[in-house]
Amino acid sequence: MSVRKKLRDSAQSDALCLEEFLPYRFSVLTNRISRHLAKAYEKQFGITIPEWRVIANLARFAPMTASDVADKSSMDKVKVSRAISRLLKAGLIARDTDVTDKRRGQLRLSKAGEDVFEEIAPLALGWEADLLAPLSGEERRTLNDIMNKIQTVLDDAGA
Repeated sequence: MSVRKKLRDSAQSDALCLEEFLPYRFSVLTNRISRHLAKAYEKQFGITIPEWRVIANLARFAPMTASDVADKSSMDKVKVSRAISRLLKAGLIARDTDVTDKRRGQLRLSKAGEDVFEEIAPLALGWEADLLAPLSGEERRTLNDIMNKIQTVLDDAGA
């Protein structure tokens, strides 16, 4: 029996309202936020959302392997690999051979990548401040607390 048929036959199928289903809402909201923010740096710097995520992670956690970046950002490894290739070609990141395992590359921002990060980070923070401006300080803290609790549940589940 198909999943669709099971849902249709289930009394709970009426309870699933997609636009109120939390995973769906988070996904849609995340995509909208990323696309809107990306307009600011794609036009000026010519980098994509995955490329920005690689740069931001390297700015905070370098040196990292490509797998580290994928894990930390929860991005698909293929997307990470493509972003890394483009960033290497553009000279925004550098790859050093891992001294303990010659097969692995350790990634870091190049000087040009650091410069791009230093320009984009304030834009991103300003954009975030504008997005959250309608929320009171208490609402921001509550939102952060809720997100941390959900993240903890997912961490504990190994997700």
